[in-house]
Amino acid sequence: MNVMISSIHIKICCIASIDEARLVISAGASALGLVSAMPSGPGPIADERIAAIARTVPPPVATFLLTCKQNALDVARQVRASGCNTVQVCDELTDRDYTTLRGELPNVRLVQVIHVEGEPSIDEALAIAPHVDALLLDSGRPKGAVKELGGTGRVHDWSVSRTIRQRSPVPVFLAGGLNEQNVGEAIRIVRPFGIDMCSGVRTDGNLDPDKLARFVRAVHAAAGATE
Repeated sequence: MNVMISSIHIKICCIASIDEARLVISAGASALGLVSAMPSGPGPIADERIAAIARTVPPPVATFLLTCKQNALDVARQVRASGCNTVQVCDELTDRDYTTLRGELPNVRLVQVIHVEGEPSIDEALAIAPHVDALLLDSGRPKGAVKELGGTGRVHDWSVSRTIRQRSPVPVFLAGGLNEQNVGEAIRIVRPFGIDMCSGVRTDGNLDPDKLARFVRAVHAAAGATE
């Protein structure tokens, strides 16, 4: 399998099958996202399918379980059943109980989603960062009438994300409305550790190999330009 290498990590989310996992790995992704039940948004699949896909993914590719659970023990049980090596906590963790979550999952990387809704998100991100392995900056609205925890296709204020990245002690992934046309500008402004993509590489909900290839090329080009 020929895998392209970039100084910016590429995470492709909403993986729905073993074939999709193989496709994105071959295209150069270093991480894939497996979405469990969510209150809204695209891409959720059954926990059993998540576990089946995760078993096929070779190291060192990261398998992210996306969860909307908020209780640390509930999150830990779901992660253990999935076999994923990384958990992406998409909502606010109850009492910010990362100590319990870390204790329950000592060998699993913890990634907290910060939904960037303005400058207050900076303080939120910096308060959480010391307790996790990475932050993922997205464009959800967790306090909406129907929670949006990702997959919105919306771009947020990248200047806020840049400030978070500059001040964060842990790596930062950037998500939210990215596509082959705007990812270069996003990388130039934010300079994230990684880029996270779902809808921008899909057509009618299906993973589109051509869009995927163009997106990966755009990331590599932007990464080279910023080095």
